[in-house]
This record gives sequence, structure tokens and C-alpha cells, in this order.
Amino acid sequence: MYLVKTPRLLKKLYPELIWDVNQTTPCIYLTFDDGPIPIVTPAVLNILKQYNAKATFFCIGDNVRKHPDIFEAVKAGGHAIGNHTFNHLKGWKTEAQTYLDNFLQADELLDTTLFRPPYGRIKRAQIKALKEAKPGLKIFMWDVLSGDFDINLEPEACLKGVLKYTEAGSMVVFHDSLKAFERLEYVLPRALDVWSKEGYKFSSLTP
Repeated sequence: MYLVKTPRLLKKLYPELIWDVNQTTPCIYLTFDDGPIPIVTPAVLNILKQYNAKATFFCIGDNVRKHPDIFEAVKAGGHAIGNHTFNHLKGWKTEAQTYLDNFLQADELLDTTLFRPPYGRIKRAQIKALKEAKPGLKIFMWDVLSGDFDINLEPEACLKGVLKYTEAGSMVVFHDSLKAFERLEYVLPRALDVWSKEGYKFSSLTP
């Protein structure tokens, strides 16, 4: 069970996390979790290039280790890089020190002050440990969850939800993963086409 639009109450419960970006200009912040991997990440990069869109890729450290060439292609495209732990750890089921160590292992490869917890699940003790270890760290969540990871969700329904809830300043989560690819390759170009015609720009996140 998941919500496409993040409830305001949840944002208020965790004000130390960044859920969206206050925006006076029409800008959308596209983010991609779990890469980089072959086939999917390069396809995403090609689609983004067609629309002159910059995005933020929250990368799994182990995937960066396995696919350094694709990681370099992401950076060469002018996109921002975020840490998504080394092994996609579930924060609620992981001790704070183990979580921190895994984050730092990924940080050796990524060297970024942007972070997103896998599954969007993180304990307050983990937040504290990460920020103490990495001064200036910004923890980004999301405003719109595309649901592209949901194998039971039809691509058309995925697109409908994304278009319905995304607005200026929204931080939208997609996944450059094999599991999500069927929906991602359908939704991303169509959403970008609609948003572009509506006058939106697409920027990466910054610290």
C-alpha cells in the first residue's frame, strides 16, 4: 500500500526531511532511485536529453561499483547525484550504526550531500547519525510517488497518477530499475511531453 501524493501530516511529522521544493516558477524535480544499471539508466538518460531535462539520481553504491561507466554517463549528462545507501537498506529494520556504515560505504563512491532513504523509511536516530557524520547533508523524500515499481499497476494508470498530482515544486520519484522499466519507459516521455507543453522546466536538486 502506498500513496501517490504525500500527505501534509507526514511532512509535518518529519520537518527535518525535505519533501518538496517551494517554487514560484514552474519547475518540477524528477528523481530516480536504485540505479545505475544497464539498459534502464541509459534509456532514462536518452529520454531526459530529448526534453533538456535535468534530474537527480539517488544511486545504490553497489550498483555504482558494478557499473562505473553508466554512473559516469549520469554525471556527464549534468544530473545531480544522491546517496541511496550501498545495499538499499531498510531503515526501520536496521540498527543506526549499521545504517551509517552502509551510507558511508556508498559515500566513498558518491561523495554527495544529497541522500534519500530506501523505501522512504528512516529512524530519527539514523537521521541524527547521518547528519553528524556528513555535515551539510540534506535528506530528500518526495511529493509524488509514481508507483512505477508496482508490477500490478498498468502503465496508463501510473501516468494518470503522476500527471494528476504533480505541480510546481513537486519532487517526483521514479525508479531506474528493471522492475519499474515497463511503466517507466511508458510514463516518463509522455509526462515530460505534457509538462513541457504546460511550460514546466526540469531541474536537479541542490544542497
